[in-house]
Amino acid sequence: MRPAILADKLSKQYTLGRREAYGSLRDSLVRAAGAPVRMVKALAGGRAPSDGANILRALDKVSFEIHEGEIVGIIGRNGSGKSTLLKILSRITEPTSGRAEVRGRVGSLLEVGTGFHPELTGRENVFVNGAILGMRKVEIARKFDEIVAFSDVERFIDTPVKHYSSGMQMRLAFSVAAHLEPNILLVDEVLAVGDIAFQKKCLGKMDDVSKAGRTILFVSHQMNQLRRLCSRIVWLDRGTLIETGPTADVTNRYEASFLETRTAPGDLASSPGAEFLGWTLGKSGSADHTLYGFGPTTVRFRLRIDRPLRNGHHGICLYDRDGEVMWGTGTDNLDLDPGVYELTYVMSTLPLKPGPYRWHVSLFSNGRFINNLDCVPEMGIATEPLGHRRDEYAGVLNFPYSLDIRAVSGAAHDTRAAEPLVETVRS
Repeated sequence: MRPAILADKLSKQYTLGRREAYGSLRDSLVRAAGAPVRMVKALAGGRAPSDGANILRALDKVSFEIHEGEIVGIIGRNGSGKSTLLKILSRITEPTSGRAEVRGRVGSLLEVGTGFHPELTGRENVFVNGAILGMRKVEIARKFDEIVAFSDVERFIDTPVKHYSSGMQMRLAFSVAAHLEPNILLVDEVLAVGDIAFQKKCLGKMDDVSKAGRTILFVSHQMNQLRRLCSRIVWLDRGTLIETGPTADVTNRYEASFLETRTAPGDLASSPGAEFLGWTLGKSGSADHTLYGFGPTTVRFRLRIDRPLRNGHHGICLYDRDGEVMWGTGTDNLDLDPGVYELTYVMSTLPLKPGPYRWHVSLFSNGRFINNLDCVPEMGIATEPLGHRRDEYAGVLNFPYSLDIRAVSGAAHDTRAAEPLVETVRS
């Protein structure tokens, strides 16, 4: 099957320190006529005619394939080439060498307000963007109400977008890109502009787009978003492709690369080796990694030790969908000989509100990082919500409670005062 996106030895170079000279046609002709002379002088002096410029390799021979219907994340530190890659795939810029093949209609969201004309209204920009994507006016009109409703800018749809806030522009731009049915959706780190509620809305929409058989390439620094959405990850660093592979594996290694105490490649032979092999829920859970009810919870992690582990430290955290820590602890002074071990945590209850949660376990030895594991699939909490009826007021905890309301003041002579006026039990 032919890939939806093919990158074959993509390279992109930029020249730094060179200021473009703008002038008359006569000035341009004079500079062009003098170029051969400057070249000869530079070569005679044994140096390249750089004009004081430096070369920045934004991408260096990057190759990968993405198939139809995949959601693939791109990760890397700032300046790693992520945005440059998307601009090449969007045909905004051309590669210096190599080739990029993109098969199908592309919708891209690379910057806030991408493709919007500031003087046009939101309504007019929706139709302009649709036309750029190759859609007929009748198709855009059919989707228009859905686009506006998703973006939450109904009141301002007939206002020029130059008066929109960055968040409003982002919401409308994402809504247009996602609803006008592109075959391929390219999304840069623009969701960070929106609030948490809209980020969740966008992630859900991208999930729907993928289920419809369309392809998504998603740049983000939010590992929790990538773990929830993507099946594979492309890791770039300083323009070079470091690794492509399953989301859990690549994001684990990427996060480990930030640890200052990590083991250097040359030290691997002399350092302890270990690997977390997986995790399971105990009797309180089920085979689909879902917890029901408020009873005791048992979670087990399987760990293989390859070489003797001395002065070890084991850490564990439980994260929610947004990457917030719900609970965490650590254990020091571990001495383990080679073998396979089972780490078992037993909690009397885990009173979290319904939703997906992610366990993260790690292992260090003498302060050096050894291994970690993001537990995928995520653990789901399916217990009935017992908190506030509005989610934003419910908090993160979910547990049974009782409420008793009765009159006690100024009613000593009233025997009914001892009778409860309201009794509520949520369990």
